Amino acid sequence: MPAFPKFKPLLPSLSAGRDVGLAELGLRGSRRLLQTVATVYPRALKWLLQWRQPTPAELRELFEALGATYIKFGQFIASSPSLFPSEYVEEFQSCLDQTPPIPFTTVRQIVEKELGKPLEAVFASFETTALASASIAQVHAARLSSGEDVVVKVQKPGVREVLTTDMNTVYLLTRLVELITPNMDRDAVAGLVAEMYQSMIDECDFIKEAENLRVFREFLAASGNQQVIAPKPYLQASSARVLTMERLYGSALTDTAVIDSVGIDPGESLFHALNTWFASLTQCPFFHADLHSGNLLLLKDGRVGFIDFGMVGRIQPEAWQAMFSLFAGVSQQNYRMMAEAMVTVGITREAVDIDALTRDIAALFDGLNAMDPAQVLENRGGDGINGLMNDLGNIARNYGIRFPRAFTMLLKQFLYFDRYVELLAPGVDLFHDERIDLMLGR
Repeated sequence: MPAFPKFKPLLPSLSAGRDVGLAELGLRGSRRLLQTVATVYPRALKWLLQWRQPTPAELRELFEALGATYIKFGQFIASSPSLFPSEYVEEFQSCLDQTPPIPFTTVRQIVEKELGKPLEAVFASFETTALASASIAQVHAARLSSGEDVVVKVQKPGVREVLTTDMNTVYLLTRLVELITPNMDRDAVAGLVAEMYQSMIDECDFIKEAENLRVFREFLAASGNQQVIAPKPYLQASSARVLTMERLYGSALTDTAVIDSVGIDPGESLFHALNTWFASLTQCPFFHADLHSGNLLLLKDGRVGFIDFGMVGRIQPEAWQAMFSLFAGVSQQNYRMMAEAMVTVGITREAVDIDALTRDIAALFDGLNAMDPAQVLENRGGDGINGLMNDLGNIARNYGIRFPRAFTMLLKQFLYFDRYVELLAPGVDLFHDERIDLMLGR
């Protein structure tokens, strides 16, 4: 049996600088393991008695029942067409990240402990009902003592401990599977688990998120961008578990009912947001990696607010160039360009036969009977670029190609924008419309 690979323990990165005792962590971890077993056991027994694998829908429902860590894992599946079968990628598109809010008494305790002051010493008012509640944190409206309207993001208790327990369990299980499964790419799955864990822990560090906001605001100012805004963080009312930010008043960019009532052209605002995001790939140290519709606000003056910078990505210039080449290849029906781009950005342990890969991609497009990009999207049955990338992901897996996490994060945002364009500016060609600068800042 091969030696068990060395792995730096996950726990120190959790507890460093925090006041969580090992005994408390062990107690919470044990409780979490019991909860996980209680949730998984009846479903697993059912599948075992029926001697079948769970359907994609059943697996998604299980992940949602297991909570924060597995919901995030489900969202990762949804954004990784090169790693998972298309039916799972499509099913997990609807993986939820909404949970019941914690009581206000708990919120008060957390905020006062983190800031070291009574709530009334920092805030003139603080809404007891949460504006939104997700798996990691919930958000409350408030007003600072100095008069500014703000939103306060409060991390739910025990989130870090749950993430650590869950991810250590998943990590060990994947290591065992790698050891007992012949010809499996060792370190591939476990490496992804470790990478996901670090990404989730980063989301739990609101000091990092405040810094992301500061840097993004500097990027906007330096580029003279007045069409996009990000909220100002108030560091005097923030900590690692509490983040106080300027409140932006607006509606989701895709909320057409509200947009129609204020007479703003959402298409123009969308182009500003799209160009800003593309510019950030080359002019900012990171890009926003979670641009679902709730994180893009259309303000009453037509500006777009980018919010929630807990998840950001960093990508090398060559990876972005490869992604652009991939989509340009789709646009031009240049199959070899697409094949070379997939190999450039992908990770594989063996040489890839570019000619064979090109033929497989050509066969996919021939099967779609597509002659131009518009026909490709129409023939995807409403799935658009998302469905096409799922098919390309299936081909990539056949050649042992897997895309790095940063690339899948990048791709996910592009797929978001593809859906927004279809909704708000139907008929616009993402690759050729003069209002869209895919290479802004090059």
